[in-house]
Amino acid sequence: MAFKDAITSIDPIYFMIGFGVLLIITYALMINLWLDLSYMKKRYKKMMNGVDGGNLERLINGQADEVGLVVNNQREMKDEIEKINSVLTKAITRIAVVRFDAFDNMSNDLSYCIAMLDAENNGIIISGIFGREEARTYAKPIVDGNSDYKLTREEEQALKEAMKK
Repeated sequence: MAFKDAITSIDPIYFMIGFGVLLIITYALMINLWLDLSYMKKRYKKMMNGVDGGNLERLINGQADEVGLVVNNQREMKDEIEKINSVLTKAITRIAVVRFDAFDNMSNDLSYCIAMLDAENNGIIISGIFGREEARTYAKPIVDGNSDYKLTREEEQALKEAMKK
């Protein structure tokens, strides 16, 4: 009964002021929520509309198509790289040159040996021997790093240097 007496003894003006304050706080919260909702609606519309006005689904589908093209291009490039690598194994990629004097201080290192090999040590050795009155050129095939022909000391040196590369 004391609670009932306490409530009835409060002047009605204070009740009205208290309810007014609660009403103002409620309106402020509603306005804040309305502004947040409005901001979220704007962001949603902006997200759903692409730069050119298309919707998000169209934008995602376009990106998926572009990814598919990139994957296809990547596959084609991989195939091309494999073809190039298979060709390169047969291409002359290792070369060594040895210069020497074939006639003991008479030709000033004008003679030479060139070893040209592929990745599997197949290729050719070309030797050029220069003297005062004549020049000769020899070619010897190389298979698996060996020749069926006898190699000179300089040709062996050129072959070893080319095989190291």
